[in-house]
Parts: sequence; structure tokens; C-alpha cells
Amino acid sequence: MVHILVDPELCTRCGICSAVCTAGIIDPANENTLPKIPDSKTGMCIRCGHCEAFCPSQALLLNDRPDEKVLLPAGAGTIAREDMGYYLRKRRSVRRFLKNPVPKKTILDVLDICRYAASGGNGQPVEWIVVHNPGKVKKIAGLTIEWMETLVDSTHPMSGYVPVLIGAWESGSDVICRGAPHLVIATIPENNPMAQTDAIIALTHFDIAAPAFGIGTCWAGFVAMAASSHEPLRKELGIPLGRKSAYAMMFGHPQYRICGIPRRKPLQVTWR
Repeated sequence: MVHILVDPELCTRCGICSAVCTAGIIDPANENTLPKIPDSKTGMCIRCGHCEAFCPSQALLLNDRPDEKVLLPAGAGTIAREDMGYYLRKRRSVRRFLKNPVPKKTILDVLDICRYAASGGNGQPVEWIVVHNPGKVKKIAGLTIEWMETLVDSTHPMSGYVPVLIGAWESGSDVICRGAPHLVIATIPENNPMAQTDAIIALTHFDIAAPAFGIGTCWAGFVAMAASSHEPLRKELGIPLGRKSAYAMMFGHPQYRICGIPRRKPLQVTWR
């Protein structure tokens, strides 16, 4: 049963935990009581941690693996708006990679950040498959081409486009994974209609965090499409029963350094 732990020495009875509670189940403190979740409402807690995160005196602890509590140092994570703007504008899809692998520890550090991506109802439905072996990445690219071959002369929207990709592959050009040494696939439960969006949000966290670790990324759309319907590829990825691939991303150490920021379409905003 999930409930909150409150340090009476630190609690100022400010009422913020009650105000920010997503489920609205925390009874506010008064002169004689600390904030609390009534026993009849503990089942409504979604473990989002808002109460803990917004407590200014850090008096409150969500009783969900409390031994894993990490203190937030003063000023940690504060980024100047100019730095944030440049960091995000510099983000590029990388299609040229070095052959040296990204250490597994580094990949886990990035994925650990992705655990904090928003998800519907704090369901956290995303699980990860990392293809670390470059040889297996190449095999997955080949299976994606195999899927494309089934689309030739079909009614599929890509039918007229895939012969060009197949021809390039047969000529020795990896137009699927671009020679990336690694792939990451976000998997989700098959019966969760919200999980697809949750996975894209989590993969976006990976995409944004990766450059800070010296990693370049590119959304692997062809692999993602093939994994949704080509059983040999699904088996190669080892997607567990009851789950499906939401999307895939190729990554590795980028071959070239980003030195500028190109233009984009003018901002279009409609105010209502």
C-alpha cells in the first residue's frame, strides 16, 4: 500500500503537497495534523511523486522504494535559456557513425534518464531492447530489406519507393541503419492504446539526452515499420510475447562534429 512519509521536524504545513497531488487525495495539514493520504484513497495513488518533488522543505517522501531516494543538489539541472536553445537547435539526425562502440554503461546512463519521461497515468509502460552488436544491427537492416521486398507491386504506400532502397542495399549502401553500430527499440504492451505516445516521448528523451554523452542518433523509421509486421524481424529482435515495437532509433558515436545551425520554416502561431 502506497502512502507518504512526512518528517514532522521539516514539514512547514505549507499545503503544497495537497495542491499539486495529481489524484487530489492528500488531505492538507493543519495545526494538529500532518498531510496524509486516507487509507480509503491509497489505491488511487499513481506514484507520480509530485508531492515529494514539489515539497520545498523536502519533508515528504513517497513510500515507493524510499531507499532509492536521491537528493537534488541546489541548482542541479538549472540551464540558462540561451544554452537550452542552442543545445536543442544543434540537435541533428546523424547518419555517419564511427565504428567504435558506445560502452554499455553509457547507454544505460542515457536510458536511466528516459525512465523519467512522461507517461499516461504514470503507467511507465516502456521497456527497452538494445541491439549492441553491430553484426546484429546489419542483420536487422537486411531483414528490413526483406520486408521491403514483399511490398513491391503491392498496394502499400511505399510500393513505388522501395525498389530504389532495395537497389541501393544490393549495391552495398546501408540505407536502413546507415552503418550505425547500435539500435534501441522501445517496446510497449500490445493492449495499451496510450503506450505508443508514451514510447515516443521516452525515445525523444533518449534523442535529446544522447548528445550530452557524445552519442549521435537517428530515428529508424524503416526498421520501426518492418518490426510492426515482419515476423522474422520481430523474432530477431526478441520482442516478448504480449509486447510490440513502438519505434526504433539508431545510434553511435558521430563521425562529424556539428558546427552550425541551419534555418527552419518561420514560426507559425495562432493565438485564440
